[in-house]
Amino acid sequence: MAKWVYTFGNGSAEGAADMRNLLGGKGANLAEMSSLGLPVPSGFTITTEVCTWYYDHDKSYPDDLTAQVEAALENVGEATGRKFGDAKLPLLVSVRSGARVSMPGMMDTVLNLGLNDVTVKAIGEDAGDMRFAYDSYRRFIQMYADVVLGLDHHEFEEVLEEHKQRNGLTLDTDISAEDWVGIIEKFKALVEDDLGKPFPQDPKEQLWGAIGAVFGSWMTPRAVTYRRLHDIPANWGTAVNVQAMVFGNMGETSATGVAFTRDPSTGEKTLYGEFLVNAQGEDVVAGIRTPQDITEQARIKAGSNRPSLEKLMPEAFAEFQSYCDKLEHHYHDMQDLEFTIEKGKLWMLQTRAGKRTAKAALKIAVDMVEEGLLTEEQAVARVEPGALDQLLHPTIDPKAKRDILTAGLPASPGAASGAIVFTSEEAEDARAAGRKVILVRVETSPEDIHGMHAAEGILTSRGGMTSHAAVVARGMGKPCVAGAGGVKIDYRNGTMTVGGRSLAKGDIITIDGATGQILAGEIAMLQPVLSGDFGTLMGWADKVRRMRVRTNADMPQDAKVAREFGAEGIGLCRTEHMFFEGERIVAVREMILAGSEDGRRTALAKLLPMQRKDFTALFEIMQGLPVTIRLLDPPLHEFLPKTDEELGEVARAMGISPELLRDRALSLEEFNPMLGHRGCRLLVSYPEIAEMQARAIFEAAVEAGRKTGAPVVPEIMVPLVGLKGELDLVRERIDAMADAVSKETGETVGYQVGTMVELPRAALQAADIAKSAEFFSFGTNDLTQTSFGISRDDAASFLGTYQTKGLIEQDPFVSLDQDGVGELVKIGAERGRSTRADIKLGICGEHGGDPASIHFCESVGLDYVSCSPFRVPIARLAAAQAALKARSTG
Repeated sequence: MAKWVYTFGNGSAEGAADMRNLLGGKGANLAEMSSLGLPVPSGFTITTEVCTWYYDHDKSYPDDLTAQVEAALENVGEATGRKFGDAKLPLLVSVRSGARVSMPGMMDTVLNLGLNDVTVKAIGEDAGDMRFAYDSYRRFIQMYADVVLGLDHHEFEEVLEEHKQRNGLTLDTDISAEDWVGIIEKFKALVEDDLGKPFPQDPKEQLWGAIGAVFGSWMTPRAVTYRRLHDIPANWGTAVNVQAMVFGNMGETSATGVAFTRDPSTGEKTLYGEFLVNAQGEDVVAGIRTPQDITEQARIKAGSNRPSLEKLMPEAFAEFQSYCDKLEHHYHDMQDLEFTIEKGKLWMLQTRAGKRTAKAALKIAVDMVEEGLLTEEQAVARVEPGALDQLLHPTIDPKAKRDILTAGLPASPGAASGAIVFTSEEAEDARAAGRKVILVRVETSPEDIHGMHAAEGILTSRGGMTSHAAVVARGMGKPCVAGAGGVKIDYRNGTMTVGGRSLAKGDIITIDGATGQILAGEIAMLQPVLSGDFGTLMGWADKVRRMRVRTNADMPQDAKVAREFGAEGIGLCRTEHMFFEGERIVAVREMILAGSEDGRRTALAKLLPMQRKDFTALFEIMQGLPVTIRLLDPPLHEFLPKTDEELGEVARAMGISPELLRDRALSLEEFNPMLGHRGCRLLVSYPEIAEMQARAIFEAAVEAGRKTGAPVVPEIMVPLVGLKGELDLVRERIDAMADAVSKETGETVGYQVGTMVELPRAALQAADIAKSAEFFSFGTNDLTQTSFGISRDDAASFLGTYQTKGLIEQDPFVSLDQDGVGELVKIGAERGRSTRADIKLGICGEHGGDPASIHFCESVGLDYVSCSPFRVPIARLAAAQAALKARSTG
């Protein structure tokens, strides 16, 4: 019989931390904490395999699941001295999701399950507090109606708010037991009016409804969006955790909170978190009440006059702090914890690796090496490469004038300016139109995930440092200011009011996620300076990685930035990108539209000094590091004049009539220019182009070598080769120019000639082509286009649908298609080496900066990856992690 359910609690567990794929992250860690002897309420986990079964079998369950769940419920009842559904000592449970990776706020939860009109009285009598019992019951009805029955939770909020306003009350805790009874009747009436049947009173019906809702939440639009943004496969599924309730809402000696063992924004080694007295866990993360600081140090820093947990409940605080230390040492990582204090007794409800900013990730990794918790290699493996992108976000210039509107909590670092929008849909529309916006909400919910992704930053008027907005923004690397109570938002009229000033949708504001400030207008920004921790970790990474990391750079400024980020050369210089401005575009158009070789050579003579100057600058910046220059590869349509004014400008330069030139331009138009007269085909037709570029390269190499004293060995790359003969013809012209420049200058320049493998035929014929090529650079952008037969410029219109329908997991232009395109890379590498054992192999498409693609490149044994300048740090770290993984599995 298959085992679908695993129990935990009372100092033992059937599961463990290394079973997260089966038990989900939450269930695996609850089991681990139980085995470590921490006070964990008893419970059980329904495995992720049940979720898979559920969706594979028309949303049904395995036949033997019910019996296993009932047996586990009895086990929890024995541990607590209670019985599920009992009229005298009822067991109440929470039902929570638990995927193998954290998806904060994306999945559904139900608390206080097991309450009904009978058990609520038993709970109240047992606790000696009927107000607590009815407060818990109304919470259960409200949550269950929303999560399981599909009712709008705003309807219940309206009933509650109307009652408080009518009675002059501010907080839910001010409402008496008698009043809660009346509110509960209104809640139940809402359910019956909407559904045509009463709120379910049978605890077993409630339980299975909640279990189904958790499994159902795995496929909600917000969860699907989150998985797509974070590359989480749909077939992983979620577990369900059913656990005995403990109550933080049993009066002033009870509380609930969320904490991190280190500051998730800075990485500082200090307990960081928030709690609420007389509350349940959802109150903290939902941002309904403004929470209090856990430590006295944090309270003083925040200038709060409300007591910290450290002062208010010193014994529980000391016990909690000891568990924080124990768990951090056990997991060797910063932990994100949830806890509840019930009448002075501490209960641990969750531990998981805490989400953190890139700055914090670096500091934590480096500090833990110094503390002896990690080795250097473990620290390198710990930091997510993609997170380094956050370090490159701008910050507000300290010299800039600040028109401060108000301040909230600094929930996620970085700064951003943009137009105010109040809905996620407006944010998405603005992004599609190329406009930058700040999403302004009272509080965000999981349904806002798409708007948060589209916005430059997020501002909320409610919520704390661990609210949904804060956690999700930090994970996305977006600036966030939360809990800005001075901001009054009017969704209906599209305005936000701050201190008497009113701003409307479309007005520009700036948020500073480091200070919590909200400023009027657009403020000057500074590029960040990378921290010492960055340099330390990258030094460790460079020690273990095998592949080199180069950059794609066409301009000197790009090359300088890339060198600052540690690039070890240029893997792709697209020479056609040097021609899109000023006199250059006119000269290129002259060359393309010339009707004779003499006309082309006249135009090329104008371009020669420009090219030589460009190449000299790149060689000087790289100081002897390898520089791969791709010869001209323009889809001709990109360069042809498009307006009468442009046509006239070229005609004047060439001394011919615009009409004649127009006829020539029309004759060059192609039905499919991406597969047309470009790349080596252009160089075969017009060898004088290759001659000009080769001469510019060699003359620049001589000049730069003299200036820097570092010999330049350029790598000249011939694009779009599919036949060895194409490469041979172009190489003849390159070699001839090398001889000519050597005779003219008296200096011999060492160089290599290779090709960009971007056609399936080139990969298949790599053994033959390698006879003439000293290096291959896999151009995976075009190789993906030509393998799939789709245009990357048009694919966005349907690839999203393919991902939603599960046909592909990733956009193949973002992360390399390892099964198809990757197979061609493998074939090309193997066959190229079979002819030339020492052939240099690299990759220079956008995939060169994608961590998953870099891991593939390591597995194939490529010598280097090349990526855009700002992704060089990501590639360095990913290459190191790929090398460590290969070492551990090799």
